Amino acid sequence: MAFSSCTNAPSLNVLFGERSWWIFTSKKGRSIVLLNFINTVDESSSSSNSLSTAPLDMLDETDNPLTASDVPDVPESSQDGPLWIIFERNMIIRLHEELIMTSNKTIDARGANVCIVYGAGITIQFVQNVIIHNIHIHNIYAGSGGLIRDAMNHVGIRTPSDGDGISIFGSSNIWIDHVSMSQCQDGLIDAIMGSTAITISNCHFTNHNEVMLFGASNSFSGDEIMQITVAFNHFGRGLVQRMPRCRWGFVHVINNDYTHWLMYAIGGSSHPTIISQGNRFIAPPNLAAKEVTKRDYASESEWSNWTWRSDGDLMMNGAFFVQSGTEFNKKPFSRLDVIKSRPGTYVKRLTRFSGTLSCKPGLPC
Repeated sequence: MAFSSCTNAPSLNVLFGERSWWIFTSKKGRSIVLLNFINTVDESSSSSNSLSTAPLDMLDETDNPLTASDVPDVPESSQDGPLWIIFERNMIIRLHEELIMTSNKTIDARGANVCIVYGAGITIQFVQNVIIHNIHIHNIYAGSGGLIRDAMNHVGIRTPSDGDGISIFGSSNIWIDHVSMSQCQDGLIDAIMGSTAITISNCHFTNHNEVMLFGASNSFSGDEIMQITVAFNHFGRGLVQRMPRCRWGFVHVINNDYTHWLMYAIGGSSHPTIISQGNRFIAPPNLAAKEVTKRDYASESEWSNWTWRSDGDLMMNGAFFVQSGTEFNKKPFSRLDVIKSRPGTYVKRLTRFSGTLSCKPGLPC
């Protein structure tokens, strides 16, 4: 059962003022239990690479403020380590600027109702092995940029962020699972600049125009390495287009439930390969929007050679998928690297738990 909204998550007027506390712990490979904070922003950013001595402005369980003296010294020789971030209770997190992920990190909100809302989004840039699981992300706005800590020993100048819910840039081995997303200033999920080995699964998307963008430029052929799986998601009410919109790479769209779109569901340019298997497409009433697919910046003589195939999809209310190219036989991976699809008639049950889960500690979700 998915949480319906973020309104039930209590919040405190508390600032998490210095990200170095979070980052130094990740370098140690430790786990963090986050306790009721909302605004994550560097209150006293410095061009220095040393830890700030300013108050952290974060409350612990006893509502006592923590200061820099409470944080152990970090040896300069400390190395990147894996970190599994869990949450003890419900909370609302408002990011004044983008939250920049480092490699080998998992954000896992099972057992709590955790919302990243009304602020900046998550940036996954030039890193590997990141999992984001069971959180709400909505009403994300562009950040203003400036000095933002992006590593344990580095504070850099960032340009303004776009307002994506999750931005994936030059990264690989990314899994976004059981996330509920809506109403971001730009895209809900963008993956660009050679990002690959990405799975977006069991998510629920609503109330947004441009949902997902895979590859941002018709001139950047580096996105040919892109391989993305979109599986078991529910594309719901208030969506318009880009579910996803693809360039250059390979996208496997499998067992998703497309119950709403206003313009089209799956689009692309720059000859991407799109394999649609076992999805359910329910077309809108508008006769001009029954087609699932949309090709851009190419004549029919050109896009007819692109490999866009539909296999086992369930078409309802007049929906239709315009196929192109030959039957897909040239696979850049083994059969063990792809999810085996079920017929489109199974989609409703396969996606019934899409979005965030109502999990309780000690019990299966």
